[in-house]
Amino acid sequence: MQLTLWTYEGPPHVGAMRIAASMEGVHYVLHAPQGDTYADLLFTMIERRDQRPPVTYTTFQARDLGGDTAELVKRHVREAVDRFQPDALLVGESCTAELIQDQPGSLAAGMGLTMPIVNLELPAYSKKENWGAAETFYQLVRTLLKDQAPAELTHDPKAWQNQGRRPRVNLLGPSLLGFRCRDDVLEIQRLLSMHGIDVGVVAPLGATVADVHRLPEADLNVCLYPEIAESTCAWLERSFGIPFTSTVPIGIGATQDFLVEVHTLLGMTPPSPQEGIRQSRLPWYSESVDSTYLTGKRVFIFGDGTHALAAARICKQELGFEVVGLGTYSREMARPVRAAAKAMGLEALISDDYLAVEAAMAAASPELVLGTQMERHSAKRLGLPCAVISTPMHVQDVPARNSPQMGWEGANVIFDSWVHPLMMGLEEHLIGMFRHDFEFVDGHQSHLGHAGGSGAAAETEVAVGTLENELVWTADGEAELKKIPFFVRGKVRRNTETFAKSTGRNQIDSETLYDAKAHFSA
Repeated sequence: MQLTLWTYEGPPHVGAMRIAASMEGVHYVLHAPQGDTYADLLFTMIERRDQRPPVTYTTFQARDLGGDTAELVKRHVREAVDRFQPDALLVGESCTAELIQDQPGSLAAGMGLTMPIVNLELPAYSKKENWGAAETFYQLVRTLLKDQAPAELTHDPKAWQNQGRRPRVNLLGPSLLGFRCRDDVLEIQRLLSMHGIDVGVVAPLGATVADVHRLPEADLNVCLYPEIAESTCAWLERSFGIPFTSTVPIGIGATQDFLVEVHTLLGMTPPSPQEGIRQSRLPWYSESVDSTYLTGKRVFIFGDGTHALAAARICKQELGFEVVGLGTYSREMARPVRAAAKAMGLEALISDDYLAVEAAMAAASPELVLGTQMERHSAKRLGLPCAVISTPMHVQDVPARNSPQMGWEGANVIFDSWVHPLMMGLEEHLIGMFRHDFEFVDGHQSHLGHAGGSGAAAETEVAVGTLENELVWTADGEAELKKIPFFVRGKVRRNTETFAKSTGRNQIDSETLYDAKAHFSA
């Protein structure tokens, strides 16, 4: 067992809570001790919701373990049903309750309740939150629709043409505590409507049990978030013959590919490749003179599989960045992330240890980090600009304004979020270069504070003096080092110290710095 301060994902029952809280008329009875009720705060604090999630906890205590905890489960199930009158009931257990083996789902199934009951068996010690959300959504849809499945698959995604109506699609996968899901749904609805395509059901976000029953009425399923919806989309295809999309529309190229895929599956004429250029500012900027400053910038990417893959494509193909690190904590999406990293000449980092990610980040010496809330903190310690692109996230990453990641407007948001930190990084470098000017008085700090401007003093205090290997930076060596942009200064320092050791030098002055530069440039 490893003690950690942070974790990228919670246990799978938190994923089940996300599905229950995202839907209407669904209630979740969770067999859990009182300490496992902390997850309520995720929704009220991060999502800033005005209501707690629809979850009833059995909240057993230590003294209950000597009695009949099974009866405790049944009592709470009865109370939840009587009080909330749900249209469907989810029943499961937390990681702690799993050890008791009360099997609450089976207990509830034998109580003669009238609403559909979904027995959730979520292995807490081998799976995590996103898997738990995906499994819960799959089991709920399967339970509600299995009796509607036809004996023979006769679904035709082009049937709308003969029925005199517009084509209809479902948007599957958005949920609470997902990254900008609410805004993505609005943007994709607008985008599809612009192309004459109606959205039938959005699920689980905002869906009812009646909406789930209407899923088979669609011509096509749009899998917006594979981590949550891919298993459900695959089951709907096997059971009802409804095809589903494989392209996530994040970025200019992916949005265009998405539209082509949707139109092709529905038997429609694909839109013009010029649409994105007309709708988004990102392509214009990438072709402008100003963007040359960004060409070749080193970027480290880490997050959930969907957003990490999308970010890598945008960086490489649309902004001209150099991807120097790519990874994910989503082990279920490790294969496509590894394939994308290999295509870029990298080895993917598949890990849920934020300290290992921070070490990889430091070794890659990037100029920009695209990651989660954890990478934001790590980047701050390393003095690097960072944009959050994925969960886990902080409340500041759930803006009140509309701020999608998908579609043409999502490309504009990404442009602002990713390019501005780099431009501010240039400003930081200039402040560092001219910090001795009369305008920059002692104590001046810009947006990175400790990492640049007068704030760089903290770095100087650590750097000057005797190191473990007897190396000493002289005053003129430190002065020369400060002329180097802060975002590569750490790598230059390490390379110079390595060079000094290899050549037997005890002091590092400006001359040593130049010699090291010549050595590593050769």
